[in-house]
Amino acid sequence: MQQIINFIIRYKNFLLYVFLMIVSLGFTIQSHSYHQSRFFNSSNWITGNILRTSNNVSTYFGLDQENQKLMEENTYLRKLLFNRTQIDTTVLDSVQQTYTITTAKVIKNSFADPRNYITIDKGRKDSVQPDMGVITSKGILGIIENTSNNFSTVQSILNEKSNINAKIKNTDHFGSLVWNMKQYNIVQLVDIPRLVPLTIGDTIVTGGMSSIFPEGIPIGTIRKFDLNTSKSFYNIDVALFNDMTNIKNVYIVKNTYREEILELEKQTETNGQ
Repeated sequence: MQQIINFIIRYKNFLLYVFLMIVSLGFTIQSHSYHQSRFFNSSNWITGNILRTSNNVSTYFGLDQENQKLMEENTYLRKLLFNRTQIDTTVLDSVQQTYTITTAKVIKNSFADPRNYITIDKGRKDSVQPDMGVITSKGILGIIENTSNNFSTVQSILNEKSNINAKIKNTDHFGSLVWNMKQYNIVQLVDIPRLVPLTIGDTIVTGGMSSIFPEGIPIGTIRKFDLNTSKSFYNIDVALFNDMTNIKNVYIVKNTYREEILELEKQTETNGQ
């Protein structure tokens, strides 16, 4: 209290000046309509900017929550898309689905090694298992390789061991998607016969010949191609839709019939021997 009193005594002339100035401004504003109008316009401008700044700040801190809502909505829409052969999609959640979707976030991502892996924040407790497909809103990312209770590692398509069934969109021409370890934004589509007409810019999608990915998930576009004359197959460079250096939110795709399909194929091979 003594410090406050000392401050007032020390700056009494300045404080008196400020007080008298505020009083005079008040009388001026009240007695002149022009000054009154200018004062209220200035007040509204200041108040508006304060409110706008406050709203921007609150919106920024709410982005994570809004992003989660969008991920949940996209998850449901992708269920509808991947299970569009269902007769009645309005009861999709109550029937056996061919594909289920789980959202996850990337916590580690490599893209400069011969064998690149991505770590995500979902694991066995979230029903994530090896050989599930992983995609983003733009296209495929890779395949689940190992899981723990809370995390999983994904074999990226930028991996020398990666081999994914792919095709040219709107055709039945299938090949294998591999990576030659040269560029992080380019992969290769091989085993496409020389008789297939190709055009730069053609879209490449998943082929659906495996039990991991649904058919038609985007991969990228043809950047260039050349013919391997010794084998009569094209070597095709595919520019990825995904920016593999900037991956955050992903979707884990599970084929609920995968085990049944693999078991049937195993029995067929056994019986054929």
